[in-house]
Amino acid sequence: MAKMRAIQIATKGGPLELVDRELPQPGRGEVRVKVQACGVCHSDVIAKEGILPTVPYPIVPGHEIAGIIDAVGEGVVGWNVGTRVGVGWFGGHCGRCEPCRRGELVDCRNLRIPGINYDGGYAEAMIAPADALALIPDDLSPVDAAPLLCAGVTTYNALRESGARPGDLVAILGIGGLGHLGVQFAAKMGFRTVAIARGVDKEPLARKLGAHVYLNSQTQDVAAELTRLGGAKTILATVTSGQAMSSVIPGLSVRGKLVVVGVGADPIVVGPLDLIAGSRTIVGHASGASIDSQDTLSFSSLSGVRPMIETMPLERAAEAFDKMMRNEARFRMVLTTGH
Repeated sequence: MAKMRAIQIATKGGPLELVDRELPQPGRGEVRVKVQACGVCHSDVIAKEGILPTVPYPIVPGHEIAGIIDAVGEGVVGWNVGTRVGVGWFGGHCGRCEPCRRGELVDCRNLRIPGINYDGGYAEAMIAPADALALIPDDLSPVDAAPLLCAGVTTYNALRESGARPGDLVAILGIGGLGHLGVQFAAKMGFRTVAIARGVDKEPLARKLGAHVYLNSQTQDVAAELTRLGGAKTILATVTSGQAMSSVIPGLSVRGKLVVVGVGADPIVVGPLDLIAGSRTIVGHASGASIDSQDTLSFSSLSGVRPMIETMPLERAAEAFDKMMRNEARFRMVLTTGH
């Protein structure tokens, strides 16, 4: 049997280790993707630490996968060998649960997630269900496409479904792995874009990414400043601090919306009047299905949105993961296979 290199986690809490594995073969309804690049996401810690009880060990992490189809299983229609594709957090749906039957595929109760409940992209090849695939435009490199399949679709889809219209005031809370893409998408969508971060050091970057206004949360009352600007129709919360999210809610406009995509441990605290008086809402947003990933890639190609990345070869996956966990990545780590 042909072999491939892969990074696996053998047991809960175990190290990322480079191993040789047999090259997997696609089953019915599946394709094999020759991986060119795979992003390193904070959610990969779910596989590393076994946060979900359903993680099957040994597991190959990775859900920001860009590559080329090099084998097609029985029954696959519309996908051919040689096609450039990506696979993100949405790694397939069951089609039979109620959310699926209502068309809410990303809310599938049996959602398949590469690198979480089946082998992902920290490898030279991986198997994916055909319904998980997104086409990659010709002018997007694999290393740029990979982070867009998680951080990209999360921020792009949240903004386009937020109800904000071109010209509306939209704020991005946090300029990191998610936020640096959120600022770009907001500006390219035609929103009056406000970037919110701690300190003055990120202001030049925020403005370079397209922000029209920068607010320093260390020295300014962000909610008051947003109110002075007319109130934010949407605040996209990409930070992991519930306290930071709570503090900006009074800066929403009438019928404004706080859209939460950052995952943290501390709760969001809000007074009832802050919601009732302006008919404001707080919503969580999951990333999106494969077609949403494809839309994200297409919009990024059209508008010039690109992630800020740092690449490392596959064999340095442990180093890349540790750098991401130390919050030292600027802003997305991407593994390359040499394909």
